[in-house]
Amino acid sequence: MRWAWLIAALLACLGLAPPACADELRPGYLDLTQRTNEDWRVVWKAPIAGGMAGGVTPVFPDACTSVQEAQALEGDALRTVWSLRCPKGLEGERVGLTGLGSTVSDALVRVAPLDRPSRSVRLTIDEPDVDILARPDRLEVAKTYLVLGVQHILFGLDHLLFVLSLVVLLRGGWIIAKTVTAFTAAHTLTLIGATLGWFSLPQAPVEAVIALSIVFLAVEIAKAQPGAPRLSERFPWVVAFMFGLLHGFGFAGALAEIGMPENETPVALLTFNIGVEIGQLAIVAAALVPIHLVQRFAQGWLRPVKLVAAYAIGCTASAWLIQRTFS
Repeated sequence: MRWAWLIAALLACLGLAPPACADELRPGYLDLTQRTNEDWRVVWKAPIAGGMAGGVTPVFPDACTSVQEAQALEGDALRTVWSLRCPKGLEGERVGLTGLGSTVSDALVRVAPLDRPSRSVRLTIDEPDVDILARPDRLEVAKTYLVLGVQHILFGLDHLLFVLSLVVLLRGGWIIAKTVTAFTAAHTLTLIGATLGWFSLPQAPVEAVIALSIVFLAVEIAKAQPGAPRLSERFPWVVAFMFGLLHGFGFAGALAEIGMPENETPVALLTFNIGVEIGQLAIVAAALVPIHLVQRFAQGWLRPVKLVAAYAIGCTASAWLIQRTFS
């Protein structure tokens, strides 16, 4: 009977869990790649959530002719491909998006001309278009990838749940700070190495093991007992560092999807990592406040609250693990 309840609970989690591809960046993604002097290939990837897929579309110069080649669902986004022909070229022209004001998300545009380095720019309601042939400014690259780093840790649900699990499991601000720092150091190493092509791992098993790392921490929270510290409580920074190495490959997969500016890769990597760290600190601060309030005003509720968190996190991560393993 007990196993029947467990199976029923897991099936419910599978139905309620967020999408398995939690490493995808949530902003829309517009890619323009020049094929000849007059021809460009345009790919627009619009997330279904938030209304971007139905309300936001690319805007091309009047002098250009666009032909839609394909459209299909890709994960939780709608992917549309055009061929764009501009007989007079695109010098002095701008390409952008219309309808950004109707969504809650921004978009990233990547431009890859034939004779210049690629350029990545964030499009917003206030700046919905971009000069195709302009050279990327270093400050512009830094701002773009800093925001992407913050967004990825806040909307990349698996990384968020891992950090939350560490905060729920551990006690003491200094221990939490050292553990999160170890996690940051580890994912920074693999993110840089994988992005620069020094080493790599297949993305599908990496995402499955990332989900498994969250399940592991959820079990540690559920089984934690006073006076009998678990492995992750005795060596929290070691556990965070080892799993952080795998999470770094997840970050690298997200960056590989949007591309890197060829002449400003170090700046993009540095600011993306800083953005991730800012996002992590925000998560830690937001989680510590309610835990501190429970400890101070309702100490007897601390253990039940942690158990509820452990089962909610473990249930979600287990569903991800199954989806990523068998999809």
